[in-house]
Amino acid sequence: MGIMERLGLRNQQRSIENPAVPVSAESFLQYFGIAATGLPSVTTDSALTVPAVTAAVGFLSRTLAALPLHAFTNTRKGPVKATGKLQIVIHENPNDRQDSFKFRQYFWQQVFTGGRGLAYIERVGGVVEAIYPMDPTRVTIRNVGRDVVYKFGGTDYASDEIIDVPFMLRPNGLQHYGPIMLASKAIQLSIAMNDYASGFFAGGGVPPLVLVGPMPANAEAMKRAMADVSLSVSAAKNASTPIFPIPVGYELKPVGFDPAKGQMTEARTFQIQEIARAFQIPPVFLQDLTGATYSNVEQQDLHLVKHLIGQWAAALEGEMNLKLFGRMNGGKYVEHNLDGLLRGDFLTRMNGLARSVQAGILTPNEARALENRPQHLDPTADQLFMQGATMPIDTLGAAQPANNGGPNGA
Repeated sequence: MGIMERLGLRNQQRSIENPAVPVSAESFLQYFGIAATGLPSVTTDSALTVPAVTAAVGFLSRTLAALPLHAFTNTRKGPVKATGKLQIVIHENPNDRQDSFKFRQYFWQQVFTGGRGLAYIERVGGVVEAIYPMDPTRVTIRNVGRDVVYKFGGTDYASDEIIDVPFMLRPNGLQHYGPIMLASKAIQLSIAMNDYASGFFAGGGVPPLVLVGPMPANAEAMKRAMADVSLSVSAAKNASTPIFPIPVGYELKPVGFDPAKGQMTEARTFQIQEIARAFQIPPVFLQDLTGATYSNVEQQDLHLVKHLIGQWAAALEGEMNLKLFGRMNGGKYVEHNLDGLLRGDFLTRMNGLARSVQAGILTPNEARALENRPQHLDPTADQLFMQGATMPIDTLGAAQPANNGGPNGA
């Protein structure tokens, strides 16, 4: 039986003369026991093997978790920081197993991977006792009348018991989209390039090859020939010699482009930018400094705070204010301090505090409190100060000394 008969191409259904019936490469490869390959599937675990995805998730979750978060109460004299159990739950330790940073880091990791962060509010006698994170993959969300019910561990929870921040909601308002799912094609390509690069260099830099020569008598003979060539390539690599034998009458030819001609380095850089777009994060924060200069990196820093960190901080604040204190919250609220992002910039922080004190915005003790320094005991440290050179425009003429003639007043 010839090769065409063994491939089933001589029958009426799969005739090579019939242009309506394709002779696919897949059927040819399957005959010789070679599986056709495609792009790898994407899960959260596999996506995190891509360094750009790990960098985006890690950077965003840690940055948002590091922001100071406090509870406040509005009074006639202005906002006052909450004390007691509420401040402990919000600012220090949400529950007996996690501090505020660890709790919020886990919460934001779920938002930036699967696409949703969930947490349960425990109340005792109407008072917030603790906040516990929930595994979003084990939660079922459904509408019951006009309320949203979250089922977790066999128990139903009302919407006012759950802090819920989705990455992006679907049209039905219940299910959600996650960034990894939305960027799955870009992540697939990144995984495929990682796999190809690792296989290429693990194989001694030998590109995919095709064995050209007389067709063996059967599939087993082809497999043995391929095995012999593969063994020869491995032996040459391990022996650090560029010479290896192949079966008589055969030759090896490379298949496809080598990494340089395929612009693999450029393609991998572009994938970093694609993943940065999916998370709406400036590429410089994924360690991509390809087009970075001092000035545009500074602008990307501002862009990060105004158009990304500030927005996600507001999303959590709004959800916590509604679920912790209710729609009519009685003047209580939680708020991030975005100035915490300047903690590493000492000079800018000091200049800002100095100007605030000199312009009558902060008292010296309030400025010291922002730096976690003890209050100064002098009573004047609790007073507001203003630079004396600033005065109303309409009083400037009256304040000018009389000119007695001459440029020097002589």
